[in-house]
Amino acid sequence: MKQFYTLFLAFVTSFAFAQLTPPTDLQSYYGTEITSTGLTLKTELIDLTVNNHVNFLTYSQVWVASRITDVDPDNTNNVILLYGYNDTDGNVTTDRSRDKFDNGGDVGDWNREHVYPRSLANPSLVTTSPGAGTDALMLRPSDVQRNGARGNQSFSDKSVGQYPNGESGDANGGWYPGDEWKGDCARIIMYMYLRYGDQCLPSVVGIGSGASTPDDMIDLFLEWNAEDPVSDLEIARNDWHGDASNGGLAQGNRNPFIDNPYLATVIWGGPNAQDRWENLSVSDFEQFTLKMFPNPVNDDEVTIISNKELTAEVYDILGKKITVQNITANQRKLNISGLSKGVYIVKLSSENGSITKKLIKQ
Repeated sequence: MKQFYTLFLAFVTSFAFAQLTPPTDLQSYYGTEITSTGLTLKTELIDLTVNNHVNFLTYSQVWVASRITDVDPDNTNNVILLYGYNDTDGNVTTDRSRDKFDNGGDVGDWNREHVYPRSLANPSLVTTSPGAGTDALMLRPSDVQRNGARGNQSFSDKSVGQYPNGESGDANGGWYPGDEWKGDCARIIMYMYLRYGDQCLPSVVGIGSGASTPDDMIDLFLEWNAEDPVSDLEIARNDWHGDASNGGLAQGNRNPFIDNPYLATVIWGGPNAQDRWENLSVSDFEQFTLKMFPNPVNDDEVTIISNKELTAEVYDILGKKITVQNITANQRKLNISGLSKGVYIVKLSSENGSITKKLIKQ
């Protein structure tokens, strides 16, 4: 297994010890404390994931749900497209954002990408009736042609120097989802393994070794989960589907690896992923009025608004610190003029704790 030294913690060779306290707003779902480890914790999360899946969407209903869960926060007329990375290059297949009603099967449309390809599951994922093939926590909007380019390829890592701006594409006999999306995809595959068991094995859909894990998890997804922190879009999707009362279009269950990526480390080992419950929850942090925009950014500055003084640390995707800047009421601009195009991690810290956010420079 590769060694990665990321923003969060260093690589460990033994399984992590868990004594995790979920934030208050999630304790009705997870309980007040998690103390299990390894496959025992996996079994407990399976029970939660299956038992709380109370609404089973049809394939058609996923269109409607996606217009809500995947809405572009910078343009609510659009949805965000998985694998997309550039809205300004004149190439429709690389779009990251598109009109939410431009769904279908033609060039310029978006469709429902099975992050776990239907044909790689055993038995195959069917979409004729509610089930694994219509699970909205797995299906994501994607450009029709980009979806077709991925096809049913397994996920694989890119080569050194390949796709320097975080693009998605063919890589090492498989498909690289892009720097912005690799953590999303890893956490979706982990969710599908919990929810549907041996029908959706990670070892079938990713190119990597499972020698260091106790079951069919592979190092590729553990690495991606650690390298790419949870995004605001993932959080919004997870929170919406976690509330079964949302118009009959929310499933009622959650992806636990979005709530806390560190749960994957506790179960399977590997590089220590972001522990979103370690300091303070996202919901607790954001009550202090935290907003970072625009994101993606095409300029040399990002505005950060908070009613707390912050320290902003910017890291590249491999965890190398690039810059540190204080954010105050008088200086709300984060200078990113020295950054090339790509995906970065911004750690925002106050006296109350810290939180990480992804920043995309186009």
